[in-house]
Amino acid sequence: MIEGSCHCGAVHFEVHKPLEWITECNCSVCRKLGTIWAHADESEIVLKHASGATIRYVWGDRTLAFHSCSTCGCTTHWLGLDKAAGTRMAVNMRLANPADIKGLRLRHFDGADSWAYLD
Repeated sequence: MIEGSCHCGAVHFEVHKPLEWITECNCSVCRKLGTIWAHADESEIVLKHASGATIRYVWGDRTLAFHSCSTCGCTTHWLGLDKAAGTRMAVNMRLANPADIKGLRLRHFDGADSWAYLD
């Protein structure tokens, strides 16, 4: 299990899945947020936060909602908006302990152009 939280601790997550890699995306929002994502099914991630502890940002094709802590502003996770398309989500591994992700492979995803992994 890998845990992480925003800076103030109001939003906490646990990843209950062995991760093969984490992903750095170069789309306009991920690049500006500076995120590194761990993707999983919603059933494999536990989010802990009070109601109203996050604000969401939806843009572009409106398929994802990016969530940030409403207190400290850290981007914590995204959720898919079309549950018919699946229950994938991702959490921001920049908020995990660096020692916990040190050995994980970092893959680069071209979300800005080709929509493919670059490795």
